[in-house]
Amino acid sequence: MRWLKRISVTVLVLLALGAVGFFIFGPGIAEKMQNRVVSHDPWPVSAKAAALHKSLAIADWHADSLLWNRDLLKRGTYGHVDFLRLAEGNVAIQVFTTVTKSPAGLNYDLNSPQARDDITLIALGQLWPIRTWTSLTERALYQSQKLHEFQARSPDTFRIIRTKNDLKSVMVSRAAGQPLIAAMLGAEGGHALDGDIANLDRLYDAGFRLMGLTHFFDNELGGSLHGQSNTGLTDFGRQVVVEMVKKHMIIDLAHTSPKMAAEVLALVNVPVIVSHTGIFGHCQAKRNFPDDLMQKIASAGGLLGMGYWADVTCDATPDGVAKSIMAAIALVGVDHVSLGSDYDGAVETTYDTSELAALTDALQRQGLPDAAIAKVMGGNTIDFLARALPD
Repeated sequence: MRWLKRISVTVLVLLALGAVGFFIFGPGIAEKMQNRVVSHDPWPVSAKAAALHKSLAIADWHADSLLWNRDLLKRGTYGHVDFLRLAEGNVAIQVFTTVTKSPAGLNYDLNSPQARDDITLIALGQLWPIRTWTSLTERALYQSQKLHEFQARSPDTFRIIRTKNDLKSVMVSRAAGQPLIAAMLGAEGGHALDGDIANLDRLYDAGFRLMGLTHFFDNELGGSLHGQSNTGLTDFGRQVVVEMVKKHMIIDLAHTSPKMAAEVLALVNVPVIVSHTGIFGHCQAKRNFPDDLMQKIASAGGLLGMGYWADVTCDATPDGVAKSIMAAIALVGVDHVSLGSDYDGAVETTYDTSELAALTDALQRQGLPDAAIAKVMGGNTIDFLARALPD
């Protein structure tokens, strides 16, 4: 029986080593597969574009980097965003969104809220605290905690902004030559509230100043662009939207059903955003709202954040993204166009945030005037935040 005992011990050791390997290496392997940057030669950046890019204040409405188990204070060798690469790309403001639920088999057409949740697997695989395994609110709060911990470790690198004065302080510091970055917290989908309006206060107190209403599935607030119901706001959704307006939280319509988006526009008297998107008339994908809805959002003072991945641009190269931006300008006007990369959001791109000068170069080659480039690359977002954030 000794041989049986030896085999049993060997199997247990191999299982233990396999489990250790999974938790150590598995999450990184998964992210490398999800957040790829296509291999490429350096993108062309003229001296004129480089000089303009250096003068810009760049802002991005949407990155999901907090979902992953990377130290964002170190320059990564994979993924799209960390603070060193943000500095290299001259990014002044980065919104970090927290992903709390994502259905298995995710697609742009139809997802069930009852589908197996992939974020639960990520939470388990990355050894998140037990409280996050069953609570979507706790998942959002845990990701926000990571950003606060990064700030505590390196307070001269970035500052989490909550108010107009916070934003102004960072911009004054940057104007004085300090390479400080403003970071803002957002939630990708109102399911992060776990169906309890009291959790909106918890998110707000943790620093959240932006929230999308839905993600890839219908939730307690209403219908998703990719859900089963095609419905608008629920009573709970209306309650959440009203409270968000009272708190000066920014409403993000990305991923909402068109009906929900229209009902939000009818309900509120403040501008809203679509944080990461493309233009349907330019790239006819289910992920992009109809053009007339985009025009209504813009006419109410809203901003469209243009994404960097092929599903919304139909061409993810710098030239392709620049053409998508030009299509947005033609549709809604330059004052309503901004950047919303969806970096680290399980998308493949052709450049990471350190390479954003390539987009400036592409916009110049598209013939966009430098003043308009400055608006799109960040000026419009900064002006929006200066009006929308709490005092």
